[in-house]
Formats: sequence, C-alpha cells, structure tokens
Amino acid sequence: MMRISPSLVPMLVVALMVLALYWPLMYLANIPVAQRALDTGAALPCQTAFECATQLRSPVLPSPQQLWNGFGNLMFPLNSPNAIPINAAVTAFETVVGLLLAAAVGFFFAIGMVVSRAFERALLPWIVASQTVPIIAIAPMLVVLLGQYGVQGWLPKAIIAAYIAFFPITIGVAKGLKSPDPMALDLMKTYNASHWQTYLKLRFPASVPYLFTAFKVAMTAALIGAIVAEISTISFQGIGKMLAENSRASDVVAMWVIMLSSAVLGILLVALVNWLERLLTPWRRTGPVAAGPSRPAREGVRSA
Repeated sequence: MMRISPSLVPMLVVALMVLALYWPLMYLANIPVAQRALDTGAALPCQTAFECATQLRSPVLPSPQQLWNGFGNLMFPLNSPNAIPINAAVTAFETVVGLLLAAAVGFFFAIGMVVSRAFERALLPWIVASQTVPIIAIAPMLVVLLGQYGVQGWLPKAIIAAYIAFFPITIGVAKGLKSPDPMALDLMKTYNASHWQTYLKLRFPASVPYLFTAFKVAMTAALIGAIVAEISTISFQGIGKMLAENSRASDVVAMWVIMLSSAVLGILLVALVNWLERLLTPWRRTGPVAAGPSRPAREGVRSA
C-alpha cells in the first residue's frame, strides 16, 4: 500500500478544498454570463443558463472539461513551438540565469553593507527605491537600451528577471551575514582570525539558512520578472509570449491553462531550490540534539 508523506498532507488538503469550491464558484461566475448570452439570442448548444455555464466559449472560470481540453491542445505535440513545454523551458532558463545574475549582484551588495555601515546607509535607500519602479514600464526601455549594444534574445529577459530578484537576495544575505552571535565574533578575534577567515568560517556558514530562504523568494520574483519581460517586449518564445498571443485572441481557456502552467513551473523551480538546500546542507536534516550525552558517551565515561 502506497504511503503518503506527512509533508504532503497539508498540500493535498488544500487541493481538495480548492476542488470542492471550484464547481460552485464556476457556476456562480458563469451563469450570469450564460444568461445574458441566451437573452441576446446567441447560438449556444444548450437551453438553460445552468447548462450553458460549462460550455461558454469565453467563460469567466473554465469548467474542468474545458481546462482538460485546453491542456491537451497546448501540451502536444511536445516539440511544437506553440506548445507549453518548449515555451516553459525557455522561461525557466531565463529565470535561472536571472537568479544567478541576481545572486552575484546581491552578494556584492550584501557584503558591502556588512563591511561598511556608510555603504549600507548610502545604498540601501536606492535598493529599496529600485523595487518601486513598475517592471512593465522599465522592461521595454531596458530592452531598447540593451539592443543598442547588441544585447538581444533571452539575455534582456534574464537581466530584467535579475533586476526583480536581486532585492530579496541582497536583504536575505545581509541579514544572514549579520546573524552570528557577538560572542562568536569575539571568539574569532580571540583566535586572531583575519577578516576573510571570519567570513569564510563564521559569517557565510551562518548565512546559509537565510540564503536559501532568500533564493526561494527570489526564484518566484525572477519568474514573474521573466514573464512580464516576455509580455512587455518582442518575444518569440516563452510563457509571456503565449499569454500575450492568447490575450489578443481573447482565448480565455488558453490563458487559464497557461497561467496554471506558469504556477506549476514556479512550484518546480522552488522545489529545485529546496533540493539544492537539502543537498548542500545535509546537517540541517538531522533532528534536534538530545539533552545530555549519548549512550556510547555515557558508557565511555563509566569505563574511564
């Protein structure tokens, strides 16, 4: 018998609640639209508003059958340039590259803010202000600026994704680098540790939990930045390109399918960060240390 992991139970409960609420919400949203369509004499393959609620061409909330058919139309063939898999892979690539660029910039700013209080006071307000600029407004200007220097294709989207993602990495890493206990810092001074030895042996290890938490937040931010950049600029591939095309075609069902696919892509990318965290920090998977010495230690003490 297959055993469900306890960590999956809350997620499954939420999924069941969403499924239970989806049907009544779908009918509540679509029945008024179906009734107006019937009143205007539209040719519908149904007689009542309740029956038409699941058969609208442009529903407010698609029925499960419409979503299923939409997934089938947009998922296959897998190698089609208009299919979700190829476009999702392009957006995922732009997101990951953007995250790596954001990590490089974020580490530089974070270390600078920890090393120099004056650097932090001078830079932090501008870092915060940079996140208040609407990305949908700055994306076309940035693409035009980069295009003058021959930077085209996926790289401008990755840079825009990095622009959105560097803020949580900067703040998270800076918080982690400042997290060591003052007594531990004093101990490093007692050992006559150099500035970089303190960072390598104390500050960087202490910042690891903050780092991966920041990466999870930054990954979702980078994904949003990449999709918005694809929508706001001339794009030939990507989730954003599919959203823009189907929005112009008023294909509501396809837009819902693409949005759900982008949500799944975000879950997979965050899961990738979780996997890297477990791989690189195996000591964090161990349980709490029991109070008192272990049994072998106690036996060794008695034998001594």
